[in-house]
Amino acid sequence: MDRAKLADFLRRSRERLRPQEVGLDAGPRRRTPGLRREELAQLAGVSADYVMRLEQARSSQPSTQLLGALARALRLTEDERDHLYLLAGHRPPEGPRAGNYVRPALLCLLDRLGDTPAQLITDLGDLLAQNALAEALFGCVCTLEEQDRNITWRWFTNPQVREAYPTEDHDHLSRVRVADLRAAATHRGYDQPATDLIARLEAASEEFATLWNEHEVAIRRSHHVRVVHPTVGPVEFDFEILHTEAADQRLRIFTPPPGSNSIEALEILRAIGPETAHRSHR
Repeated sequence: MDRAKLADFLRRSRERLRPQEVGLDAGPRRRTPGLRREELAQLAGVSADYVMRLEQARSSQPSTQLLGALARALRLTEDERDHLYLLAGHRPPEGPRAGNYVRPALLCLLDRLGDTPAQLITDLGDLLAQNALAEALFGCVCTLEEQDRNITWRWFTNPQVREAYPTEDHDHLSRVRVADLRAAATHRGYDQPATDLIARLEAASEEFATLWNEHEVAIRRSHHVRVVHPTVGPVEFDFEILHTEAADQRLRIFTPPPGSNSIEALEILRAIGPETAHRSHR
């Protein structure tokens, strides 16, 4: 908690807000440039004495509930609200979720990444979209039911999916997927989509149920992966996971290591296209 900067930000935010913007009468004898402390306290549902102590850098750490009330009372933007939370020593609230809706700008970005396999997935692992090179590399899931397009679900329930990876990597990849799902479910507060997916996986896969009970957690941010492609053979990639504007969507970008044979393999896949590259869906 940075008391001095928090105090300064609150005071300046209060002074910038005109009474008319919050439905108050300014009156002819107002000397305060913005809201009075008492007015802010009333709008936020706290005591004027506490607001004064906050602005004088003498308060205890405010709770997230209090910060939310102050942010609403001060009509803060999302960026200003996050700044307020960070100054008070708290993690800002999670941003909005997009679910299965994909913004047109992200679809355009996927198409622009013509030389690099790229996928858009949810934090739970649902594959939302991928570019042509990613489809040529991993196969198409467009004919599958929506509930079956989850990467973790397919890994633990479809043996064909594992054929695309070296056998010696299977145990590690299983643990990575379960640990990442654990992190996402916890971040979501075990909401309905997360608990439904976990229940399906536990019922369908003994391996998943065993790993889930070990309670390992690790967010996938970057990774090295080897793929055994039916047309071009073994290829390897480093991939980065980039966060999008939505809190529940991730962009995965696969890049071949410099100087590796994977660069040539990608050129072949781009030339022949996804329909020729895969003889079966994986």
